[in-house]
Amino acid sequence: MSTGEFSVYQFFEDGSHEQVRRGVAAEDAVQAALHYCNCVAAKMGITKRVIITDGGDFTNFEWKHGEGVVYPPRGPDGRFVAEDGNSAD
Repeated sequence: MSTGEFSVYQFFEDGSHEQVRRGVAAEDAVQAALHYCNCVAAKMGITKRVIITDGGDFTNFEWKHGEGVVYPPRGPDGRFVAEDGNSAD
C-alpha cells in the first residue's frame, strides 16, 4: 500500500478531535470519511464534524452533524458546484 497525501479527522461534541487517517490515498480517505459520517457516534451527535484534508492542509471535504455534506458545496439542483459557480459533476 502506497502512502498518499490525505488525512481524515473527526471532531467531537466536547470540542476535541482525532486524526483517524494520515497520509492515505484519496479513495481510502473517502471510505474512512464515509464510515465516520455514518457511524453510531455520528448518528447520536457525539461526532459533530468530519473532514478530509490534503497535503497542503486544505479541506477537501466536510460533513457536519445535522447538516450533512457542507463542502464541497451543492447547487439548487443538488450537484456539486465548482469555485467558478458551474456544476462540477
